[in-house]
Amino acid sequence: MKGEQIVSHNTKDPTRVTYVGLTDAYDWFNRKLFDGALPAALITMQRRRGSYGYFASERFGTRDRSDIVDEIALNPVHFEARSDDKILSTLVHEMCHLWQFRFGKPSRSGYHNKEWAAKMKSVGLQPDNGNGRETGQAVSHHIMPGGPFSLACAELLQGGARIDYVDVWGQRAVNRKTRTKYTCLKCGANAWGKPDLHIDCRDCELPMQADVPVATDFVLHDTDGADTTACDMRHTTPL
Repeated sequence: MKGEQIVSHNTKDPTRVTYVGLTDAYDWFNRKLFDGALPAALITMQRRRGSYGYFASERFGTRDRSDIVDEIALNPVHFEARSDDKILSTLVHEMCHLWQFRFGKPSRSGYHNKEWAAKMKSVGLQPDNGNGRETGQAVSHHIMPGGPFSLACAELLQGGARIDYVDVWGQRAVNRKTRTKYTCLKCGANAWGKPDLHIDCRDCELPMQADVPVATDFVLHDTDGADTTACDMRHTTPL
């Protein structure tokens, strides 16, 4: 089967382009990597500090509760700096959490266990907590060259798929005379430099996040607060 478009280019509506495209990508990877076993999920965009995305089980439902669905959230703040394959690898990372919730045995809320790690590797993503371990509370991943995800994603992108819309607030004009603070959200190390730098923490091998000014009429918030409960089953993909 030829690669499918991740976005619908026959419309200029940014909402349709973005969300129909992400739904198409979900369906594509579901067929290619999960044998079509995963149920539909509600894909959202959430600016959750310190993560590329997260999975929250049974987060949404119809008003009469006849249909309860899981949430997969992607953080658009990082779209500008990340390639399409890396953005889509976060989608598949969260799909592995959905697979485990529906068909496996997840551990306590937020913990990435051995079963999840094995599923990640089976689809071509190598789990990494920044210290060489595959399990833990905060675990990201690397794309395995030549692995199932790499091949499926390449086919999708070669077919014209792409992420069109990115968060541009980080590109707004700032005072170039003012240094920007960058922080590693894993170990807390800080660095200062120009506002448009891309800095990695060498100890954790993770990107450091800039404190970017935002418009005063916009408030970043998490409706659940900083902590999650066991029933939430939320798993975040750390930076």
